[in-house]
Amino acid sequence: MNLPNKLTLLRILLVPVFMVLAGMGQYGTSGYRPGWYLAAGVVFALASFTDFLDGYLARRWKMVTDFGKFADPLADKLLTTVAFLYMMRDGVCSLWVVALILAREFAVSGVRMLAASSHTVIAANWWGKVKTVLQMLTILFYFFAAALAGPADVMAVELISGVLCWLVAAVTVISGGIYLWQNRACFTQAR
Repeated sequence: MNLPNKLTLLRILLVPVFMVLAGMGQYGTSGYRPGWYLAAGVVFALASFTDFLDGYLARRWKMVTDFGKFADPLADKLLTTVAFLYMMRDGVCSLWVVALILAREFAVSGVRMLAASSHTVIAANWWGKVKTVLQMLTILFYFFAAALAGPADVMAVELISGVLCWLVAAVTVISGGIYLWQNRACFTQAR
């Protein structure tokens, strides 16, 4: 297994670590502990950096593999979906936003499975990369702002995070629509 694929696996392994840390924070409650949000933000930042690094190294060293094309987007989806679920739990991200994100991810995964049945691997497109970066930046903002903001800043953190979540939802829907349109041939081949 090459280094880029190991970095992808590391990102997957960091998901439960992030979950434990984010679960301990309890934003907006009397049991709120900002240190846990800071730790969760650091783990998320590290995992997000592996996303950039594994893709960069795979292309630079010409180590792009079918496993990487499959596992890299899966690792991103696991990491970002879990983070948005915690943001929804904390009341800063709407259920609608999370539902749109999940619907897009299931649709794209379905297309990838259809393509795989004909031995075709579909890599992420530019819009999918924009969506992932925006998701990661929104999550990073929330976890670091939740850790560093004082009690008087709670409403500002929630407002800005909420607006960013809806922006993510819009880009997610656009990227999903473009992805489905670009790969519509998968539907006709599956008949």
